Amino acid sequence: MSRPIIAILRGVTPDEVEPIADALVSAGIDRIEVPLNSPDPFASIAKLAGRFGDSALIGAGTVLEPHQVTQVQVAGGRLVVSPDMNPEVIRATKAAGMRSYPGVMTPSEAFAALRAGADGLKLFPGSLIGPAGLAAMRAVLPPGTEVLAVGGAAPGNFKEWIAAGADGFGIGTAIYRPGDSAATVARKAAEIVTAFDAAHAGTA
Repeated sequence: MSRPIIAILRGVTPDEVEPIADALVSAGIDRIEVPLNSPDPFASIAKLAGRFGDSALIGAGTVLEPHQVTQVQVAGGRLVVSPDMNPEVIRATKAAGMRSYPGVMTPSEAFAALRAGADGLKLFPGSLIGPAGLAAMRAVLPPGTEVLAVGGAAPGNFKEWIAAGADGFGIGTAIYRPGDSAATVARKAAEIVTAFDAAHAGTA
């Protein structure tokens, strides 16, 4: 079962990224992003793509410029996530055959992202919009639009978000903080997967 959960490994280093990703994949989380403001992010992405490219969707977060899309592609990534909605980044991502998840906060940004070719929307920061805001946006978004809530989404409110129309989540510090061991990440990931599955079953 592939869950629409992206693990955000902000601050991870190339030396530790493989065992951490192994813990995530083993727990059932197979979408992993390394934000570009992490130490040597392209080295981490290359390591992940080399080892997990066939079993997980690996890519970068905090992608702000089209030239960074090229660097992600060269490193072997297949996923581009951004905090903002830059049509040039979206188009470059799609031209490279990768999946695009730009950050949006308003209906105008959401529709602009979809028109530019985005595969899904990163609702960010989720804490400012809230489930009620997402529910209102869902009324006008095209059916089938994938929306991931990021920032403010955690196991304790998964059910509320899913009921409002969230397909999944981007999870940062709740799943990884710099310095966390693979064992710590494994425990956190297991809790998140359990909460997600329970929330999904409760709203089905």
